[in-house]
This record gives sequence, structure tokens and C-alpha cells, in this order.
Amino acid sequence: MSISTPGGPERRPTVVSTGKKPAAGRPSAADKPSGGKAGAGKGAPRPTAGGKGRKPIAPVKVSQGRSWGPIALFVAVGLLAAGIIGYGAFAAYRGSQPWQERADAIKGVVDFRKKDKALVEGGKHQPGVIKYDVLPPVAGPHNPAWQNCLGDVYDAPIANEHAVHSLEHGAVWITYRPDLPADQVATLKSKVQGKDKLMLSPFDGLDKPISLQAWGFQLKVDNADDSRIDEFIKTLRVNASIEGPNANCGQGITATGTTPRDNLQQPTQ
Repeated sequence: MSISTPGGPERRPTVVSTGKKPAAGRPSAADKPSGGKAGAGKGAPRPTAGGKGRKPIAPVKVSQGRSWGPIALFVAVGLLAAGIIGYGAFAAYRGSQPWQERADAIKGVVDFRKKDKALVEGGKHQPGVIKYDVLPPVAGPHNPAWQNCLGDVYDAPIANEHAVHSLEHGAVWITYRPDLPADQVATLKSKVQGKDKLMLSPFDGLDKPISLQAWGFQLKVDNADDSRIDEFIKTLRVNASIEGPNANCGQGITATGTTPRDNLQQPTQ
């Protein structure tokens, strides 16, 4: 810029240098617009979090593939849970079926409740020797005294008349041929001994090695390891009683021998 003076040549103003540079990022006095603060002029960029005069940088979204591992695990756990629930419901359904149907489903079982309804009426007490058409007997008239059936194991035959009364009380009576091998007899003992509403005794003249009786039901098998023995016991012990689950199996006859004992005092039930 030139300054003109009257009557003389133009003179340029002397600029005195201080030797200092303006601070970085701060405009010099010469750069400042008049009448306002630095950066206040029209069109000046606004300061941002990224620094003065910088525009914010938008985050870059990275597209990732779907993670199938956790999804597969979730599906597998769901299927397992559904299977467990389904099996539980099926087991509950089977358990809710009438026990008579479960008994009839045992292969080889004979249901005399269907074959002879008069035979299984119960409550017919009769002293003395009684002739039974079905042997071992499964129901019918019987002695007023019952055979003790608290898991009793008898090493000799017992009276049919007492045993049938025990069946009426809900006992399962397991019989076997006297010539059954000792290891087979031991297996049968392990299923009976000390367990309420069960009893075991040899029986002469069986047409099969082992015969099981409950009130109105019979099953004959060849081997003590036959799984149907356990199924018969599980299904018919107590359930087959026609006098209720609380019918007594104690205080009964504990003696062996096939002749009924009529002179013994027992609770009437």
C-alpha cells in the first residue's frame, strides 16, 4: 500500500519484522477479518470433535456373515429338550393307562377276569379242602385264614386255600417246580424276599418251570431271568387286590403243608 503526500513522491510504509511467526493454527493479525473474531466470517468451517475445521468421519459399517455355530447349538438344545419333554409325556401316558390293560399287554398272561367273572368275585370263605380247576389257583373260594405274604419264602409247598386268600389281598404268589435249578430258585428269592405282598413256594405238578399268580391273572415262564416276571410283579402286586391296597398280608399262616389249617385265629378280612 502506497501513501501519497502532497508535493512529494509516494512512500511505502516501513514494515518492522519482529522475527516471530504466528502460532500454528492461529491466524495472524493481518489475516483476521475486520469487525469480528477469527473464523466468525461467512463460510468459515465450524469446529468439530475431530479438530478445528475438520469434518466428522462417519464410521464404516463392516458387513459380517451370519454366525451359524451358536444357532446350530441353540437348535440342538431345543430338539433335545423337546425330545425329553415328549418322552416324559409318553411315559406319563403309559403310566396313566388302566393297570388291567398293562397286565393284558404282558405276553403270555392269562386274564381270568375276562374268562370267568364268577371265579374272581371274591369274599367266599370256606373251611376245609377246596378243589380248584386252575392250578396253581388264581381266585375262587378260599380259607378264612391267609398265608403270610410279607416277602415270605417257603421251602415247601403251602396250602392253596390260604394262598388264594393272600391273592385276594393283593399278593403275587410265585411258584416253581421242585426240580428247578438252585441258581434259578435263588434268582426268584431275590425278587421276593422281604418285599410286601409277595411270596414264593415250590409247587408239585407244574407244566412250566415257573408260574406266577395274582388275583385273576396267571403267567407261566421257563426261566427265572425272564423279564416278564418283573413286569407281572410291577403291574399286579397290590393292584390286583379286590379288597384295597391296605388289605393285610401279615399275621397270616407261616407254616408249610398242603392241608388248610382251620383252627387258627386270625383277623377276619
